[in-house]
Amino acid sequence: MSEYKGIKGLTIQEVASDPPAPLEGQVWYNTTTSALKGYINDPGSWSTGGSLNTARYDLAGAGTQTAALAFGGRNPALSPPPNTGATETYDGTSWTEVNDLNTVRRFLAGTGTQTAALAFGGFLDTGTPAELFAGTESWNGTNWTEVNDLNTAREQLAGAGANNTSAIAFGGAGTAPYGNTESWNGTNWTEVNDLNSARQLLAGVGTQTAGLAFGGLPNPTNGAKTESWNGTNWTEVNDLGTAKYRLSGAGTQTSALKFGGNLYTAATESWNGTNWTEVNDLNTGRADMGQAGTNNTSALAFGGFAPPATAATEEFTAGVATKTLSTG
Repeated sequence: MSEYKGIKGLTIQEVASDPPAPLEGQVWYNTTTSALKGYINDPGSWSTGGSLNTARYDLAGAGTQTAALAFGGRNPALSPPPNTGATETYDGTSWTEVNDLNTVRRFLAGTGTQTAALAFGGFLDTGTPAELFAGTESWNGTNWTEVNDLNTAREQLAGAGANNTSAIAFGGAGTAPYGNTESWNGTNWTEVNDLNSARQLLAGVGTQTAGLAFGGLPNPTNGAKTESWNGTNWTEVNDLGTAKYRLSGAGTQTSALKFGGNLYTAATESWNGTNWTEVNDLNTGRADMGQAGTNNTSALAFGGFAPPATAATEEFTAGVATKTLSTG
């Protein structure tokens, strides 16, 4: 049998306190607590956060795990039409209601930060032929302002972007699934190269020049497909482990998290820039959530359809951490 020293090149040390900067895989014995400890990779898990003030689904989100923005969506508690413009901010503990969108809608997309976000596209539910929406609104941390429209009105689209002056919009639905991609420069949307696989009800993360699109309908043709954007073209990369639509995502082009989706799944997958890997599930399986987060170790999921509509918020945290392996 191999010894620890032969595997790691180190012996198990006896120490009075945990080392301040251990290496991944390092093991030591803490004589003060009489515990064998190790510094090992934590695949991550979801924990409960503060609930939204308004339960809803088909909403959009922006920001980080501790500074997020939720806006729009469908609130079935409202009289028809059930769309809402409600906007809320999250401080890592609780949600606070702030100023609403100017145009209530669901199935919209959002990008940016808690203080500089963009909302675009969606479905108006007005009962008229003009229900598909091209409208764009910019958030400055206090108010939403109407700015120039998308070139193609659509719902069930995705987006990526660092703030309210730099974003891309892609995919979506109209008369059929779209592959259309548009780039936002802070003033206007410009049509650029399409997705390789047209789809709706997909997820997107990243920035205007380094984006990632994954999942969507039609399923299973496009439900597992992942595409990477370099600012000019989309390139197909490795698929999701399980095809999904009505899913959500957070992170960047090289460090992303996929969660939830059709059939009210709780399944979560982590992207390392090359492959998707299954990690721990959401506590509440659901579809059509809002999302925020900076990478595959720090994400936020909120709202969605469980069913019914939910206000639940969950925080995903992963990383390398000290674990107690056994006690004396």
